[in-house]
Amino acid sequence: MTDEQQPLPPPVVAFRMVLLAAQRLRYLMDARLRPDGVTTQQAALLTVVSVLGHPTLGEAAAALATTHQNTAQLVASLERKGWLVSEPDPADRRRRRLATTEKNDAYWAGRNPDDHAAVADWFSMLTDEEVATLAQLTSRLARGLETPN
Repeated sequence: MTDEQQPLPPPVVAFRMVLLAAQRLRYLMDARLRPDGVTTQQAALLTVVSVLGHPTLGEAAAALATTHQNTAQLVASLERKGWLVSEPDPADRRRRRLATTEKNDAYWAGRNPDDHAAVADWFSMLTDEEVATLAQLTSRLARGLETPN
């Protein structure tokens, strides 16, 4: 039967709505960042590197839930822009560690207030309590999805 003939199970509806919202939010952020030649994926990698503090490429890929190859492409692009460096790991010279640069920090310091306001506007149809609940639920979902089935 088609979707129109039979109601979908709530998990399927939730999956579709989360995916649709995520795609739309990424589109909106990409549009904000595009004039500066940055993508939402690149911004996500920079956030991961800042939060994890000198992760390896593999650790960054795992945090982004993407492939090593895709993360390596993001790293290469951000290194060319001067926003990220890949340095030898002092404990294991064969491994590389990622770090953001002062150029990166200065860029985001100038953008963050306006970007944070835009994100708040995107969620403005929800109450503060609903946003907090959404953040809590999606965080729990994300943590639960980290465990392989």
